[in-house]
Amino acid sequence: MAERRIGAASSASRAKLVRAAEALLISEGYAAVTSRKVAAAADLKPQLVHYYFRSMDDLYIEVFRWRAEQALEHLDEVLSSPTPLTDLWRFSNDPNWIALSVEFTALANHRKNIRSEIARYAELFRERQMEVMASALDRVGFDRDEISPMIALVLMNALSRILAMEAGLGVESGHAETQEWVAGWLRKIEPGGAEQRVEPG
Repeated sequence: MAERRIGAASSASRAKLVRAAEALLISEGYAAVTSRKVAAAADLKPQLVHYYFRSMDDLYIEVFRWRAEQALEHLDEVLSSPTPLTDLWRFSNDPNWIALSVEFTALANHRKNIRSEIARYAELFRERQMEVMASALDRVGFDRDEISPMIALVLMNALSRILAMEAGLGVESGHAETQEWVAGWLRKIEPGGAEQRVEPG
């Protein structure tokens, strides 16, 4: 049987579907994302979803790739920033990125066939984040015996995700103090980079 024809990757309609699916993932979660909802949000006919994507899993993967590539480009910019650690912390607090990360983590647990692709990009992203973290700590002469760049990175990502998830539930106890502590730590090693507190969510 001949393989079904798929629409061009460069199509404007395909891009609209990807952006619409991303918005639905953020606002309603992956379980609520259907081909009809995506098409309606993109103001396109429902059959176009399956013209450009063989399955909803393929659409999910494309959304993840699209957002991940944007994030990787942003990290390249952060790497040359005068305050990379502060910018990395702000990026890790991006509510849309956190929401997508949570949804894709849940999606990977239920859709085994796309877990490997999500993990592959996650590892690429972690490597790029490590470049930023290691370079920033070395720039300020931070003692790696006190804390390694990888541990600092994992703690930063975990902390930002916990704060965002709790804020989404309406739990804010200790959040202000934690944000102030992070801001103070950043001020010590990157003076002038943390004047404004970042509020996740």
